[in-house]
Amino acid sequence: MKMTEENNAVKSNVTEDDVRLLIKRKDDIEEQIKAYHDMLQTAGVGMDAPLVDVEGFPRADVDLYKVRTARHNISCLQNDHKAIMVEIEEALHKLHATARVKHKKDEAKMEVTEPTVSLPAPFALVDAVTQGSPAFQAGLRVGDEIIEFGSINAHNFRNLRDVASVVQHSEGKSLRVGVIRSGQEVHLNLTPKQWSGRGLLGCNLVPLHR
Repeated sequence: MKMTEENNAVKSNVTEDDVRLLIKRKDDIEEQIKAYHDMLQTAGVGMDAPLVDVEGFPRADVDLYKVRTARHNISCLQNDHKAIMVEIEEALHKLHATARVKHKKDEAKMEVTEPTVSLPAPFALVDAVTQGSPAFQAGLRVGDEIIEFGSINAHNFRNLRDVASVVQHSEGKSLRVGVIRSGQEVHLNLTPKQWSGRGLLGCNLVPLHR
């Protein structure tokens, strides 16, 4: 069964010190292998040179016991070296996985503790916008929550007659309209004017009481 990165990181508990110890063991093995190879080279036999003469008798010019022992030890140490390299690779993988999990947790904490930006309180909701109308051309959309309409905001809004009064007195003039859309504050320029439909805006607002 495949283990998730987080579970793998939790169960591994591999530290940088563990990795350093494994690398030191690897270095020690490599030093031992080199020492045995140097001895064989000094003896002039290496790993593959025959230990018998042309007549099949043991060679008298080398210490056969030392050579055989060195060759055997080198083979064993090479197997140990392969095993330690696998251990190092796995330890590094677990160490990196732990670091990635810690980084993700730190990021999550930052997201939780990051202060949220408070938006102004809306006082009306757009529940209809007619295509081709001044409101449509200004970019007003159904679902927009009105936080500013000219001089009107949540603090001085009483009812929709306030909005109607501003519209009547602003025909042909650009009004600053602020809305909350998808959790973001958006500002538009809306010019009330005569068009082919009813009214000067071409949209319908409903009051919000919170």
